[in-house]
Amino acid sequence: MAQPLMPHATAAWLVDNTALSFEQIAEFCGLHILEVQAIADDTAATKLTGRDPIRAHELTQDEIDKGQADPEYTLKILKGPEQVRRTKGPRYTPVSKRSDKPDGISWIIRNHPEISDGAIGLLIGTTRTTIAAIRDRSHWNIANITPKDPVTLGLTTQRELDAAVAKAAKAAGLEAPVDTRLEGDREALITELRAQRDQLARDAEAAENGEVVAPRAEPTAETLFKR
Repeated sequence: MAQPLMPHATAAWLVDNTALSFEQIAEFCGLHILEVQAIADDTAATKLTGRDPIRAHELTQDEIDKGQADPEYTLKILKGPEQVRRTKGPRYTPVSKRSDKPDGISWIIRNHPEISDGAIGLLIGTTRTTIAAIRDRSHWNIANITPKDPVTLGLTTQRELDAAVAKAAKAAGLEAPVDTRLEGDREALITELRAQRDQLARDAEAAENGEVVAPRAEPTAETLFKR
């Protein structure tokens, strides 16, 4: 399924301007539901400037209305003009994050040794030479490299990392690891997130009618995980 040109910025706009569920926004933008939760809680690494998908001709108001009326509805993106995307060479990484690349590479090598150097290069946007140097610990800065999750560092997305792990496991004849972070609690998490958004909508309506709304402590992704 096609995705918005700027998925995180689009998700930020949809969170702020619609009553769509986090699951709908995550699916439309190609993000993990917890990434959308982080955007909603303003716990993302940087405060995102929303990008209006209606003005970008990627979504219609009619589609948004359908989604708000039915939480199970899947939003359909409009086919706009062809977007120029890089198809060769390493992905672009902001200068501020380039120093984090060795940490992300080290984490993948330690936790997913089945992923090839070529796949790591595509995920992180680095060279085989750098990856090989970290593998054999000949990297010039190896003493200061600390394995860190590349998703947390903002070097790739959870969806891309999961896809790379699954592909490498299949090629190696291994059983792809299953993300168990939400095992047994996923439906409860989604239900609570929906209830939270419904409550916010009711509070907003009450405030418009001049009613006094008692402040509520909003749960974060971290507190929901602890539950």
